[in-house]
Amino acid sequence: MPDGRSFLLTGSRRTRPLTVFLLILAMAAVFAGGRADASDATVRTVEVKAAAASSLPCDLYAAGGTPCIAAHSTTRALLAAYDGPLYQVRRSSDNATKEIGVRTPGGYADAAAQDSFCSGTTCVITMVHDQSGRGNDLWYQGSAQVPGSSQSSPAKATAESLAVGGAKAYSLYINPGNSYWRDGHLTGVPTGSAPEGAYMVTSGTHVNNGCCFDYGNSETTRGADAAGAMDAINFGTECWFGGCSGSGPWVQADLEWGLYSGGSQSWNTRQRAFTSKFVTAMLKNNGTSRFALKGGDAQSGGLTTVWDGGLPSGYSPMKKQGAIVLGSGGDCCKPGGGANQSAGTFYEGAIVAGYPSDATDNAVQSDITAAGYR
Repeated sequence: MPDGRSFLLTGSRRTRPLTVFLLILAMAAVFAGGRADASDATVRTVEVKAAAASSLPCDLYAAGGTPCIAAHSTTRALLAAYDGPLYQVRRSSDNATKEIGVRTPGGYADAAAQDSFCSGTTCVITMVHDQSGRGNDLWYQGSAQVPGSSQSSPAKATAESLAVGGAKAYSLYINPGNSYWRDGHLTGVPTGSAPEGAYMVTSGTHVNNGCCFDYGNSETTRGADAAGAMDAINFGTECWFGGCSGSGPWVQADLEWGLYSGGSQSWNTRQRAFTSKFVTAMLKNNGTSRFALKGGDAQSGGLTTVWDGGLPSGYSPMKKQGAIVLGSGGDCCKPGGGANQSAGTFYEGAIVAGYPSDATDNAVQSDITAAGYR
């Protein structure tokens, strides 16, 4: 992934003058008067603002010092230079498969290719490609790549269409029985108490209270192994410990053995429902003492922090195993292990190594709102 300097030289999008100006300011802050006395955090903030002039979420995370180790989307590229496949569909008429990519580097999904391939038959999404280059592709649980229970199946490829950037696209529309998984502990996914962040764009209009619409770090065993064995965003209306205010849906943290609205099993009074058609959900966790939950409207505005504080009792240090789950809880869907009970929508998301700064979070949200989800 390019840093700010190499992106100026090699980025696939033409760099704007503001980018150059902000990077010059960053260097000036460090070397003014011949002294390197600017804080690293200050330089990182300027780098993020510079990258925001022409970058996509994983470019922004890299500029902030927290690179994507997994990036998934059915709607668009998450790096400005990405020119590969987004997801794979399989049609029922002959079981043939097709990779659905972007129309241009750093651009939006080629939905027309899916429409042509699936014309006159039905299609499912068998796999969502990882754009980070680490190979953390998500296959549906029940596939040859990720064997699953007899109740598990891939999501329908045409359940929901939308517009993003003025172009047609399809979501990964999860219903009970659908979920996706990858063992990434050898391909960059943080383990143990290593810090980690994640975001996803989802929907506040397709949710339920089934366990558990998650995206993030999960068990390699696909079992509920220990407190802290998961570190995943949860979005839905499930009130795990009781005492919830309202009916959601809420951005919570699935840390295993519970969905946490804040730093304890008691209801976090700072929580709020995110009911808009398109929702940004974020989780970041330093692995030892602190985690934060944020949400926002993915069409406009900024982020709301619903928790930024200590980990629940018994969760320090974290015990992450380094698998990735999308659409279900961690202890789900292996052979003989039942099926996902949740419903939710996934448009895009990424998992990063390190604890992202608030400046990076805000830059990513700005890019999401500029993407044009409709």
